Amino acid sequence: MNAEIIAVGSELLTPQRVDTNSLFLTDQLNSLGVEVVTKSVIGDDLNRLADAVRRAISRSQIVILSGGLGPTEDDLTRDSVAAALDRRLIYHPEIADLLEQRFAQMKRKMSEVNKRQAFIIEGAEILPNDRGTAPGQWIEDSGSRLMLLPGPPHEMKAMFARQCLPRLTRIVPRQVIQTLVLRVAGMPESDLDQLISPVYKKYENPATTILAAAGDIQIHLRARCATEAEAMALLAEVAGPIDLLLGDRIYSRSGQSLEEVIGELLRKRRATLAVAESCTGGLLGERVTSVPGSSDYFLGGFITYANRMKMDWLGVPEKIIEEFGAVSSEAAEAMARGARRHSGATYALSITGVAGPDGGTKKSPVGTVYVGLADAGACSVTHRQFIGDRARIRQFSTQMALDILRRKCQIAIA
Repeated sequence: MNAEIIAVGSELLTPQRVDTNSLFLTDQLNSLGVEVVTKSVIGDDLNRLADAVRRAISRSQIVILSGGLGPTEDDLTRDSVAAALDRRLIYHPEIADLLEQRFAQMKRKMSEVNKRQAFIIEGAEILPNDRGTAPGQWIEDSGSRLMLLPGPPHEMKAMFARQCLPRLTRIVPRQVIQTLVLRVAGMPESDLDQLISPVYKKYENPATTILAAAGDIQIHLRARCATEAEAMALLAEVAGPIDLLLGDRIYSRSGQSLEEVIGELLRKRRATLAVAESCTGGLLGERVTSVPGSSDYFLGGFITYANRMKMDWLGVPEKIIEEFGAVSSEAAEAMARGARRHSGATYALSITGVAGPDGGTKKSPVGTVYVGLADAGACSVTHRQFIGDRARIRQFSTQMALDILRRKCQIAIA
């Protein structure tokens, strides 16, 4: 079975409000083996909402609407669904009585407008709301099940768990959705897709999604089967050839971030890390320390933005700065060696570059980055020329540095 979620409310189309209900609903539906194929946010417009409902029930067996069940004139979910299904809205005085009792318990007089919540779509089952005033509704129409749920998350979650989940459990065929996430560093998305698409295009199940960020690509494989064992076997069937094609460019096969992988590798080696940063201004250290327990292996860092700090704190020779510049292979090497010497760490990473938007030169244009890695044996420096804005270049730089360290640690462990 497939599902669609429609979040209702013009406030969700502003930057001040975010639809979080659909995340909860997606998780709950996936646990039943139901795939969410479409999510929509529709403002308070009767015709647009009715059109969205018509389209949803024409192609999906489960349709969930959240929001728009309140008492005010802009709460149009009931009216829109009734219009889409060509059904009447029927007034239920017993619901109005319960609402009045609820207001009386709060020692408040109920406004007449609250009686709008007592209108129920013809043929709908009423879903009680013990956490708010708006009842939900369950409707079956042309092989689809529609659920009208309140917008406030604490009301919606309770109603779905108590009223909808048991009903869905009885009608949804037993299925399992399993996801495998491969994460790749240091490879353009287009190159990756060209390499692996001949493998995943052979399959509709599992479905493949590729998500790209700065220097980080995630390959999501989602299998839907009758049993967990069947789903895992299908994922392995597709992931195996992809794994062979990508090799050590895959840094995680469980969805872990690069900094989490680095932490595990350093722990295995009982190794420590220090960093020296210029253009990234502490971002590399922040990523490393975002992992709980990073104090086991991370000793600290040097943020040496100014040339004087590079010389005073890390011992970068003034001659290197004058002859080669602060953004150079020589400076990156001296920074990494200095960080390791002063910290006593097993490994030291350095980053120096031009993040922009200004400061570039003909020799070192914006996006020029050097990463140094020093250990007991030697120091290597890697140069890259990145394209993008300041934030993107800085993120690319830290991703490159962590991946260089990851590869070094894996070689050492092997």
